[in-house]
Amino acid sequence: MSPDAWITAATVLIMFVALASERVPPAAAVMSATLFLLVIGVIDEAAALSGFANAAPWTVAALYVLAFAGDKTGMMGPIVNRLLGHGDRVTTASSARMLLPTAGISAFINNTPLVAILIGQVTSWCNRRGVSPSKLLLPISYAAILGGILTVIGTSTNLTASGLLQESGQDPIGLFEITKVSLIPAIAGLVVLIFVVIRIIPERKGALEEFTDDLNEFAAQMMVVKEGPLDGSTVTDAGLRNLKGIYLVEIERDGQMFPAVSPSRVLRGGDRLTFVGESSQVVDFQRVTKGLQSAESEHLLEVDSPEHTFYEAVIGADSRLVGQNLADAEFRTRYQAAVVAIRRSGKRIDSQLGKVTLEAGDTLLLLAGSDFRVKSRRAKDFLVVLRIGGPPPSATKRAPFVGFLALAVIGLAAFEVLSIFELSLIAVGILIATRTVSVSESGEAIDFGVILLIAASFGVGSAIEVSGLAETISTGLVDAFGGWGDLGIIFALALAMTILTELASNNAAVVVLFPITIAVATQAGLDPRIMVLMIAVMASSSFLTAVGYQTNMMVYGPGGYRFGDLIKAGLPLTITLLVTVSLVTWQLA
Repeated sequence: MSPDAWITAATVLIMFVALASERVPPAAAVMSATLFLLVIGVIDEAAALSGFANAAPWTVAALYVLAFAGDKTGMMGPIVNRLLGHGDRVTTASSARMLLPTAGISAFINNTPLVAILIGQVTSWCNRRGVSPSKLLLPISYAAILGGILTVIGTSTNLTASGLLQESGQDPIGLFEITKVSLIPAIAGLVVLIFVVIRIIPERKGALEEFTDDLNEFAAQMMVVKEGPLDGSTVTDAGLRNLKGIYLVEIERDGQMFPAVSPSRVLRGGDRLTFVGESSQVVDFQRVTKGLQSAESEHLLEVDSPEHTFYEAVIGADSRLVGQNLADAEFRTRYQAAVVAIRRSGKRIDSQLGKVTLEAGDTLLLLAGSDFRVKSRRAKDFLVVLRIGGPPPSATKRAPFVGFLALAVIGLAAFEVLSIFELSLIAVGILIATRTVSVSESGEAIDFGVILLIAASFGVGSAIEVSGLAETISTGLVDAFGGWGDLGIIFALALAMTILTELASNNAAVVVLFPITIAVATQAGLDPRIMVLMIAVMASSSFLTAVGYQTNMMVYGPGGYRFGDLIKAGLPLTITLLVTVSLVTWQLA
């Protein structure tokens, strides 16, 4: 290999290690790799910036806004309630009634915002009926993945592959062009999901149930004695900060609530203080602290009200909170919210919360004001924010309009009246012009981490091609698996994509394998376009880990799942997709 090829190979390896470690945001890892390859001279400025001039990332951005409009107007609420029905348990029939339409909708709505909408609706339905959310949330993520591979707009990965083809001088992928590769695998996957996977997913306590059980054990409310030793003292001077085993989450004064208590807040006689912690520590603290008396509260959830309530929030891989603890992140000041519990890998963390180093996928139970969702959306630190309790959101008068607009985009794209890029931008313009969404809400709706990752990754793909690394790897693959015929080569590429997408970002994986796939297809005499469709389908078929696909991470905390649950549930689907996609591609290529 040439020196540039060795440099590119080392850079890509380091990039994937960084992505798999989750220690840096995915966009930062890919952008750093592109910048390094530019500075070292492997690629030029045009190649490094080619992704930003490509339609793919901006199409994804526009589709995020369209999905946000559906969420804001409550378009999905009546649909989900109708699909789930009024039963009190999850059966094969009820799960099929939910999962098949989810897959169908996901074919046309980017599955990340779709799952964000469904998590709240489904969790609310489960909580009202005493059903474990774990039986539905992970299957919904899987169904959305299977639906997303059916059309080019179903997932950002398909649009990335389309953009790569366009960058190489070919036509972009048509709306239903990818369906010829993915339809049979998607149907097979849904059959396995409904009849096999749902049966082996264990019932886990949902976040609400587990947190509520825990809080019943270690919640207490106390009142500041009027004219007592704490009346007129600040929270810090009263010794109510950095307590061992318990902490102050809220103060109520004359009916007004103050969550996310500031250390400088002055206490007044009659203030009602809410503490959480180990039950024995709470009792001991009350006994030895002068100036406080029991308020005889039996349940922490009594503080729930329209003005402030509890939320679940799942930390995303791009969040600035990853790698920090709550104190260093100044969480209370930034969000005006108090974290009362943290759950990781299906278990509550018992350490002092303020000192816990946060990780991607952690689920936080928060007490915050009614505007917390708006604040969190602007900060973009969470994959999904769910309000606990209260009625599910209902559809607004704008919901049918948004639904009609989405159908218009799909219909016009199907008949190739305009490109998906043009149609999606027109749809966003209409949404803003009609004040269905504002300009600021449009910015909040877009996951710029995903957009930056897609755009930056084009430079890495270009380096793999121009350095000769793609040709070297493709020659090795053809030599190693050529004896098994075309099917062996196809299966090897599909397996490689399966491994890469489980370890790191699916968008980064498809960009890395794109030039290799083109080179392999050319050497083996296979149809390059069909092969690209194949790796796009496999890049989105991530069922084994939370990090492999964002929707898996989104449901991981709210469903109470553990690492082994995804391995157990995802393995049958992974094998099904790997075999069926390879066979279908073999017939077409």
